[in-house]
Amino acid sequence: MRRWLSVRNRFVAFIIAGIVLAGSACIVAFRLSDSDYFFKINKSIDIFGRVYKEVSLNYVDDVDPEKFMESGIDGMLSTLDPYTNFISESEGDEVELITTGKYGGIGVTIGLREGNITVITLMEGYSAQRQGIQPGDHILEIEGKSVVGAKPEAVRSMTRGEPGTEVRLKVERDGEPKPLDFVLVREEIQLHNVSYADILDDGVGYIRLERFARGAGDELRLAIKDLKLKGPLKGIIVDLRDNPGGLLDVAVDVVEKFAAKGSLVVSTRGRRPESERKFFVTEEPMLPDIPIVLLVNRNSASASEIVAGALQDLDRGVILGTRTFGKGLVQTITPLSYNTQLKITTAKYYTPSGRCIQEIDYMHKNKDGVFAITPDSLRREFKTLKGRKEFESGGIQPDTLVPEPARTEVYSDLLRKSMYFKFATRYAAEHKEPPVSFNADTLTSQFRRFLHEQKFTFQDEGERKLGELSETAHKLQYSAPVLDELDKLKKKFEEEKSKSLDRDKEDIANALKIEIMSRYKGEHGRIETSLASDTQLKAARSLFKDPRAYSRLLAAQH
Repeated sequence: MRRWLSVRNRFVAFIIAGIVLAGSACIVAFRLSDSDYFFKINKSIDIFGRVYKEVSLNYVDDVDPEKFMESGIDGMLSTLDPYTNFISESEGDEVELITTGKYGGIGVTIGLREGNITVITLMEGYSAQRQGIQPGDHILEIEGKSVVGAKPEAVRSMTRGEPGTEVRLKVERDGEPKPLDFVLVREEIQLHNVSYADILDDGVGYIRLERFARGAGDELRLAIKDLKLKGPLKGIIVDLRDNPGGLLDVAVDVVEKFAAKGSLVVSTRGRRPESERKFFVTEEPMLPDIPIVLLVNRNSASASEIVAGALQDLDRGVILGTRTFGKGLVQTITPLSYNTQLKITTAKYYTPSGRCIQEIDYMHKNKDGVFAITPDSLRREFKTLKGRKEFESGGIQPDTLVPEPARTEVYSDLLRKSMYFKFATRYAAEHKEPPVSFNADTLTSQFRRFLHEQKFTFQDEGERKLGELSETAHKLQYSAPVLDELDKLKKKFEEEKSKSLDRDKEDIANALKIEIMSRYKGEHGRIETSLASDTQLKAARSLFKDPRAYSRLLAAQH
């Protein structure tokens, strides 16, 4: 059996944080001495089985027995937390993918863009990249079968398969008069946990850790070794933003690279006190003294929070960014019959100071049916090794709060409508080599022409409110002078809205640069380009330039 941590409601989006336990140790929920408890279980099983059989055999219309059974199981489990799930046989492969980070495929990430199945990114070195697939390509057919209108999940399953087998794709590409045919070979795809590692120009090491799948600790070890070979490190930044989690023992392995040998990293406890397990650092740290800043945000969850909580409680590094997700639950995977599995929450985890950072109490709802959240006034206080105050529940609070930059409506609307993506696709088609540098004015001018060609329009909040007011005025038959004034005001709003691109020119230019460089250098180029305009990264780097400020954040509070 495995223990897991996860974030999202469907199991395929759950990121695992697991450990192998002895079989008997997992059976902690049963009260063996309580015969009444077992009587209730057996009674309920009997009733459930009778209802299932009667409906399956005697309902007026045909019932799919398997779907009906899964609906019943899903109904039961929906009364618990969203991380307790039944895993059907067809979903079993995803468990291995999330655990090991490996699968048989062609090396593409796909998504929907205006209803089209579109190649979003390519994985370097695999069949799709080597044979000429490009980001922005629309997939029309797979093995002669149209995928127009299909869901991305269905298309992913069609591209995946046994390594060494072939898969035929027909794609539509901007600038090409006819669809293009490709014959790709499936390979074993290894997802990387460490997506980027380098020394920045101020001597600070930067590592982005995307997930906690098997092997993440080894990848981190190699990344740190490479950084140390490049020169003396003034500090190191570990980026866990948007990292939804992973294997619990891998999280412990990550902490071991920084914390002192013998330090407690995390403990887990189920319903019975004797179920408690503790995990300690068992090796000498690779970076025992170098200052560390850990970047987190609202999407840093589960195993990411184990790492952040451990380094915070051990006063080993500064946590910078925004509050994390707040998931402190552990799941265990139990094999069932017919290649099905049950993922069930069996424990909570606790940081070294003893706090559980779980935010939502899934077993209690208020009168409106909303899950209970512990108010700030009732959160218990805990202390780090140096005596700094920290509180339970609600995720990991950063030691220094640095919000992510707010995005305007026009910036977000351009993102939602894939305008940055489409422009980068067009740009790469017209420029075979990446630019040496970008001129923001030139780039945004080109983008304006592209938006005009695409007939891009958007409506901001002021315009929506004015539209509602105008509609009300007409409905109530306001006088002509009032309606004329509203029309004049509408024209002024449109003039002001036309200046939105100018006001957001810097942010829009940065988004375009990042998207364009991803076309030439893949994910590495995307990350490398994004660092220049990353406000949270800039704040982290400033701490290394001011050792006193760094030390004050880790000092005991009086």
